[in-house]
Amino acid sequence: MPPVKPMLAKPVARIPPGMHYEAKWDGFRSIVFRDGAEIELGSRTGKTLTRYFPELVEALRERVPTRCVLDGEIVIARGGRLDFDALTERIHPAASRVRTLAQRTPASFVAFDLLALDDRALLDVPLTDRRSLLERALGDAGAPVHLAPSTTDIAVAEQWFERFEGAGLDGIVAKPLDLRYRQDERAMFKIKHERTADVVVAGYRLHKSGPVVGSLLLGLYDGEGRLQHVGVSAAFPMKRRAELVEELAPLRMDDVAGHPWAAWSEEAAHESARLPGAPSRWSGKKDLSWVPLRPERVAEVAYDHMENGQRFRHTARFRRWRPDRAPESCTYAQLEEPVRYDLGEILGGKGGATAS
Repeated sequence: MPPVKPMLAKPVARIPPGMHYEAKWDGFRSIVFRDGAEIELGSRTGKTLTRYFPELVEALRERVPTRCVLDGEIVIARGGRLDFDALTERIHPAASRVRTLAQRTPASFVAFDLLALDDRALLDVPLTDRRSLLERALGDAGAPVHLAPSTTDIAVAEQWFERFEGAGLDGIVAKPLDLRYRQDERAMFKIKHERTADVVVAGYRLHKSGPVVGSLLLGLYDGEGRLQHVGVSAAFPMKRRAELVEELAPLRMDDVAGHPWAAWSEEAAHESARLPGAPSRWSGKKDLSWVPLRPERVAEVAYDHMENGQRFRHTARFRRWRPDRAPESCTYAQLEEPVRYDLGEILGGKGGATAS
């Protein structure tokens, strides 16, 4: 019975040998519970996602065993690749909007583990046996329910790592063959793509614990010479957070007027331009006030994924200052784009694939 906390993965630099490999999907992690006509879509945090994906509820009712618990990912595909932006739009409070989006941008469910079947709990069953049961359980499934492709061949996994990014996937997940399902533990391994970019540091937010840097606000210049906010860098030791306040003090602006992001202070601008810094359904009442800096300092950061080609999907990782770079040279043109790969080639067939 829900809630069940999903098993997690810890990052590693390389694909480890001798394991079970799957693609890392860029969607909402979900534990699916079915008991007859009842369907529940649990999220990673334990909150329900059921009301936001009515089309998946119907599809799962038709395509998965009558009594089961599945671990997988809710995704949306558009134009032959995953579209995370469209997925986030599905979390909407209005029931009418949910129904409209269910028709306009229908979701799919990619299953990669089986936690219970009929009256049997499978948490203590080795992964290889759970996978065999999952393949049989979803043997007759069809879109929008898919069986995640898997392989035990590291050479195939390395090919997937290089090719699947073009379809919007994040990387590779590696699992020990005898792995039992360990809720809320980082028992798997994830290998994600990482690139670097030189960005302009144009402000910072204070840390919740006091007057030290919580996160650096990062920008890139677009084709029209405007500095666009592309994300934040936030993982610093506490000592370094205090040092950053001193380092950046000469760049502090007493008045936001004249700053490229001065419009952040205008609520109307947030609504029309969707500028960063405004409260959202994700941030709730979180304090998003910020300290403006003259956009004169450049940093190199590592990132893994771009969201809609405009901003870093996740928090960027600070690498070093780049005093040799002019801020105006930090443009979108430096960002790498993966070679496109059709998602249909990955989820081809009735429910996915297994590679030997």
